[in-house]
Amino acid sequence: MINLAWDLVPVAFGVIASPLAIMALVAVLLSRHARVNGVLFLLGWALAVIVAVVGFALLLAAVQVQDAQRTPPAGVAVIRLLIGIALAGFAVWTYRRSRAALVKMAAARTPDDVAAAAPQLPGWMRSIDTFSPQRSLALGLGIFLLNPVNVSCAFIAALDVRLAELDAPVPTIFLTVFILVSIVPMAIPVVILVIQREKAAPALEALRAWIVKNNGVMSAIFLAVIAFMQIQKALVVLS
Repeated sequence: MINLAWDLVPVAFGVIASPLAIMALVAVLLSRHARVNGVLFLLGWALAVIVAVVGFALLLAAVQVQDAQRTPPAGVAVIRLLIGIALAGFAVWTYRRSRAALVKMAAARTPDDVAAAAPQLPGWMRSIDTFSPQRSLALGLGIFLLNPVNVSCAFIAALDVRLAELDAPVPTIFLTVFILVSIVPMAIPVVILVIQREKAAPALEALRAWIVKNNGVMSAIFLAVIAFMQIQKALVVLS
């Protein structure tokens, strides 16, 4: 049980350390209709986490993934290996991209150079200020469900809990805690904004600046850890 908890910690961080999701949340909370759109974004994110984790858990239960006669361990190991390789590649790409951006910003000498070197946001994110509550809800859903890293982490969590073969209701407790850990950090800025918007704005601006400088490297580290764990588990079975 303790080993399962440690296995799930980096996976949960892999979800909540998503740079794009955090940047989108900050942009929503600094937009024109911050309170309403922030709450709807959070609702969309929460629904996406629940749908992904519970959906994968039900799918793995339906195919009886723990039964060696129906789902050979080698098959599970191959899935882990593919996910691990994909996450390792994404970790390398994230690190190189963040380092290249920081090098350009460090070499900038004028305001125009800094603006040109700064990481560019997707076009849709620049229009968040005009988003309706419905689009904010859709953004919260899509930014999780359309991100292969987040979906992979949800699958890994459900798979690890399933393979642990713990007695009920322990698996449900683990999945519930994982879901809460994936949602609560995103909820904290929204709650602060709803309660004290004037004091929240400077903190959100500081958070956005910190993300630009550091989140790429942190995300790469978490992805690398998750990738290593999945590859290591796969190789143990395949060898």
